[in-house]
Amino acid sequence: QVQLVESGGGLVQAGGSLRLSCAASGRTSSSYAMGWFRKAPGKEREFVADIRWSGGSTRYADSVKGRFTISRDNRKNTVYLQMNSLVPEDTAVYYCTARLDSSGSYYRGITYDYWGQGTQVTVSS
Repeated sequence: QVQLVESGGGLVQAGGSLRLSCAASGRTSSSYAMGWFRKAPGKEREFVADIRWSGGSTRYADSVKGRFTISRDNRKNTVYLQMNSLVPEDTAVYYCTARLDSSGSYYRGITYDYWGQGTQVTVSS
């Protein structure tokens, strides 16, 4: 089992920045990669970014590329999502996720094995 706890959400004005953190505990050594998804009211859950524990390769959704940065601290078993130039369309509950292997599509939520409880990000115009 892997437990994930997000933090860092909040209210920010458009153009501002936030950094989300996701602390992983449990059998983190069995985790292949970590990711962030978000769910806005009335919209489908969508992929935001992911990062492999080994090597640190990353992928981003087109909507956040150039504005968001995902990173990890292997010693702390923590993944971060630095969000800059935020716009109201970024308002959503952000979920940290973990997957155990490389099978499946990285942009599909069903690929991931563990989920955090979510943290609210609200961007005001």
